[in-house]
Amino acid sequence: MLDLGAGDGAITRHLTGEGRRVIAFEWHSGRAATLRERFACDDVKVVVADVRDLRLPRRPFRVVANPPFDGVSAVLARLTHHSSRLERADLLVPKSVAAAWCDRARRRGWAWTLTTEARVPRAAFTPRPRIDVVHLSIGRLR
Repeated sequence: MLDLGAGDGAITRHLTGEGRRVIAFEWHSGRAATLRERFACDDVKVVVADVRDLRLPRRPFRVVANPPFDGVSAVLARLTHHSSRLERADLLVPKSVAAAWCDRARRRGWAWTLTTEARVPRAAFTPRPRIDVVHLSIGRLR
């Protein structure tokens, strides 16, 4: 599992609680150090990297993440690239970005299905965003 923009590890914690191996990407070196300490005994690898420049695994992988909103389109472009081995992604993204990418996928006949699953309350985030956020699901069409 990849956690893109892992921050304080809120998503990573749930993934490790389910026994998942996680690669947590975090740009901020201080937060990355905190993640390493917090998950030292778990099967978590912390990578200091900008998610917009991320190299995807060469083997099939899954993503569960709340990527930084300013880089989310770059993340979506990488995840849905024709060479991506992504199997499934569950992302928290701005509602407007999800709508645009879902529309793009429908128009272009991609090998991916993108669906907006649910709105996520602003109170679920720290700090609270000023925009609406949704759960965007990406799956590979077989």
